[in-house]
Amino acid sequence: MTHKQIFYTGKGDDGTTTIYGQTERIPKDHPRPEAYGTLDEAQAVVGLLRAGTAQPQVKEVLARIERDLYLIMGQLAVADHVPLPASPIGQSDVDWLERTTAEIGQMSTMPKAFILPGDTLSGAYANLARTVIRRAERNVTKLKQAEGLKNEAILPYLNRLSSLLFVLTLFEDQQAGVAQPTISKSL
Repeated sequence: MTHKQIFYTGKGDDGTTTIYGQTERIPKDHPRPEAYGTLDEAQAVVGLLRAGTAQPQVKEVLARIERDLYLIMGQLAVADHVPLPASPIGQSDVDWLERTTAEIGQMSTMPKAFILPGDTLSGAYANLARTVIRRAERNVTKLKQAEGLKNEAILPYLNRLSSLLFVLTLFEDQQAGVAQPTISKSL
């Protein structure tokens, strides 16, 4: 007897999805799945950066960020009345991002103009992750405006995370030996 695994249900073929703890289905472009879906994309890009960096301390930081993003996605994917088994993201996580940004920022040189991504692959991954986090932040803001947001620490977390990813862009490029980043033309 063969055990057959099925990796799909087909229930979303009509463009709807469910929120855990809620009986009615909602459109997949509803602000809630848009928010956690963009965070899912962001987590994948952060994983790409983690796979691409040669810096062990950066790998550790990124693994924690991936775990944090998973917790945020989980929180957004359940109805607000459903208790969560894991602790949600809080102010201590925002504080950790601020400390980490400051620590890595001290090892990086701030450019005097806008930099163009692509001097290194890992720096470009960090910049891509930053832009996806910014989109996730906008989508979570839309969710907050549409339904409210149970955890007020999520938006500050995403905002600080984009700053950290900017610093990681600089750090990755500089650790790879890029002395002068490619900059944009002056405005």
